[in-house]
Amino acid sequence: MDIILIAGLWLPRSIWTEVCGELESLGHQPVAVALPGVDDGSTTATLADQLTATLAAVDAAHRPMVVGHSAACTLAWMVADRRPDAVDRVVFVGGFPASDGATYADFCPIVDGVMAFPGWEPFEGADTADLDESDRERLAAGMIAVPEGVAGGTVRLRDDRRFDVPIIAVCPEYSPTQARAWIDAGDIPAISRAQRVEFVDIDSGHWPMVTQPAELARIIDAAAGEGS
Repeated sequence: MDIILIAGLWLPRSIWTEVCGELESLGHQPVAVALPGVDDGSTTATLADQLTATLAAVDAAHRPMVVGHSAACTLAWMVADRRPDAVDRVVFVGGFPASDGATYADFCPIVDGVMAFPGWEPFEGADTADLDESDRERLAAGMIAVPEGVAGGTVRLRDDRRFDVPIIAVCPEYSPTQARAWIDAGDIPAISRAQRVEFVDIDSGHWPMVTQPAELARIIDAAAGEGS
């Protein structure tokens, strides 16, 4: 299966290298999207630019599965909204999408037009429990400040057919039980009308592509095996 991989905030496409290798060995065609504002050094890129780049990857593939990590779960859901007939399913890793009209990722202060990685302090706890010091150093060294036009972009969702696209929610630093409870409580309204949501646990922190790449690839492979 063609698999489109979208990295979360501050992460270059190379974060998926090990996962891509595992997926290729399992017979898939993974594509890690080069996101404007992250992989090209632009400081003026917008959320619309990132959506355009991801849609181009989808349009070049054959009915792909789209995988989004963390904040990029929103970008993956926007892709499903724009291409509901072309996307086989979406996989959310360590996050859920924002709703229509929300700001994409206004999580940290914007300084000089960019939102820099804030360091590890905000992520202490379950997010980073499985990251050793070398993992932290390697991740932090590769983090790229996100342009204001991306972080402050407005999420637009317009085609209700996105709710027919199957969802697999991969749960790293939280459990499937917690994720189900959030949805049932109405805390994740963006997918409240989704027709099919499945939950898969993974024993990792927030960055399983770094600490559990083989297991994450296995989960993605299993999800692909359920595709149409």
